[in-house]
Amino acid sequence: MSRLQALYDSKRMMPTDAAGLVRDGDTVVVPTGVGEPPALLHALSARRHELRDVAVSQILPLRKFAYLDPDTRANIRHDAYFFGGASRPGGQAGWVDYVPAYFSELPMLIDRGLLPAEVVVSLASPMDEHGYFSLSLAPDYTMAAIRRARVVLLEVNPNVPFANGDCLVHISQVAGLVESDEELFEVGLPEIGPVQQAIGKHVAELIDDGSTLQIGYGGIPDAVVMQLQHKRDLGIHTEMLGDGILSLIESGAVTNRRKTFMPGRTIATFALGSRRLYRSMHRNPGIEMHPVEFTNDPYLAARNDNLCAINATMQIDLIGQCGSETLGHLPYSGTGGQADFVRAANRSKGGKAFIVLPSTAKNGAVSRIAPVLSPGTHVTTSKNDINYVVTEYGVA
Repeated sequence: MSRLQALYDSKRMMPTDAAGLVRDGDTVVVPTGVGEPPALLHALSARRHELRDVAVSQILPLRKFAYLDPDTRANIRHDAYFFGGASRPGGQAGWVDYVPAYFSELPMLIDRGLLPAEVVVSLASPMDEHGYFSLSLAPDYTMAAIRRARVVLLEVNPNVPFANGDCLVHISQVAGLVESDEELFEVGLPEIGPVQQAIGKHVAELIDDGSTLQIGYGGIPDAVVMQLQHKRDLGIHTEMLGDGILSLIESGAVTNRRKTFMPGRTIATFALGSRRLYRSMHRNPGIEMHPVEFTNDPYLAARNDNLCAINATMQIDLIGQCGSETLGHLPYSGTGGQADFVRAANRSKGGKAFIVLPSTAKNGAVSRIAPVLSPGTHVTTSKNDINYVVTEYGVA
């Protein structure tokens, strides 16, 4: 038996034992979306009546874990960096707290101790021959949290790809290992109707061959992707790697050949999509996963000439303020990386920042373009950063 395998075996434990390493008052940091480790989090949930003042911090939880319940708040509460379907009801009812921050700056806040991170739990690939695990699904802010944490717990799953990039954790950094083989959470492409298709066509007409793309979260950015299959030599520098981007790679539209920063590679900080997407990442030299302070740094991303950032908003006013994260005073999503990439595209030589939205909501009864934002709406992207605004009717 090798030294590394012996070390691995010494750290292997049951989920209940791993969850037992969490103490009262700890903050448990969980990666974005698919990177969440279900066995570890279910085991933590099972302790929800014995722990006190424990926080679970995450972007976009995908599963409804038992601690996402108002009755457990005094024991385990959820601090949301970004709301998803599982956490949104709690945010709107007021028993889930929101942490306002740019996605790119979460690692800095963790590094400085402004956001606590005593424990990190994450899905990880199997260990390689050098003792490294890949946190390929979401290195995001998780790598920064690992630097600060007292306890790092990995849920090792053979379905997690071993990806290239700055997303590796050595076994010497890990306190406990839990093994599972649960299939990874899959997220399908959103339904795209005529309005979304029209918006996608308008944006695609303004994207030149050789541009580098950031594709935001949501149905309209995916509709843009569908209109780009005929383009050539596109590049990718983005936060989210999804099936739309995979389709551009497979069609030959994305080659990354003409990128002026990190050419030849698709760059992202988290993956969210199908099993096929996750498999495509495995030891793929053309895809690299990096922490969010790298991918979303506006100054680094802007080193790509002709950077086109495509992001959706829910409402915009007549001076250009974008409300992309709340419905009036009700939280819906979060700040995320929209402002990071809007600013990056504006700094990029030849760059274009697109804000996309349908012109109306509620079957045409309510305009999304308003003289002023609805009362209570949070401004995600300021009027000073607006470049292109696109609806189904055209471009402004």
